[in-house]
Amino acid sequence: MDAQLIAFTGVAAGMVAMPGADFTVVVRNALVSRRAGVACALGIAGGLLLHTALAVAGVAAVLAAVPALFRALQLLGGGYVLYLGVRTLWSLRRPRAVPVAATGTVSSTARPLRQGFVTNALNPKAPITFLSLLPQFVPAGSPALPRTLLLALIVVVLALLWFPAVALLVDRLGRWLREPRAARAVEGVTGAALTLLGVLLLLEPLRAA
Repeated sequence: MDAQLIAFTGVAAGMVAMPGADFTVVVRNALVSRRAGVACALGIAGGLLLHTALAVAGVAAVLAAVPALFRALQLLGGGYVLYLGVRTLWSLRRPRAVPVAATGTVSSTARPLRQGFVTNALNPKAPITFLSLLPQFVPAGSPALPRTLLLALIVVVLALLWFPAVALLVDRLGRWLREPRAARAVEGVTGAALTLLGVLLLLEPLRAA
């Protein structure tokens, strides 16, 4: 067996499953409906696909070489996460209606799909992380491109397994989680978490400036 491939899979699984904005956005959407949660999860996988493609292409090196561009993307990503958090907390001011299951129309999945993709895609650390991580698991003397593509595929597959599983678990617990008090509590926690993450993401480039 390929020991390096197994080791990379373990490292990548830990990176994908690490709690953060992606996880919180999936939970938030899964509370609306299973369809919304899975759509958001697929959006996040799409963002990871973009990042791995950038890493394979070497475009991520540009972000590392141009600090101003990197900081601009950090501010943009942090601002978007902060916006999602503030909007979630603001919605708690209104009486909560009982969530309506998705109807299967394009509009029922377009927004969560977009939220998942944008939340992940606007994280400029991801392509740099992949750019620094992927080469470590390419055996010396082996063709770099096929191996790197395989490693990138593993990351995307892990995301396609993990985030939909999170969405389905939240939906499975939905009867309890969607009780008015529990729903407001969970929504408050996810809103606060997104707001805090957004603030931290915004502060980091400002400190480095």
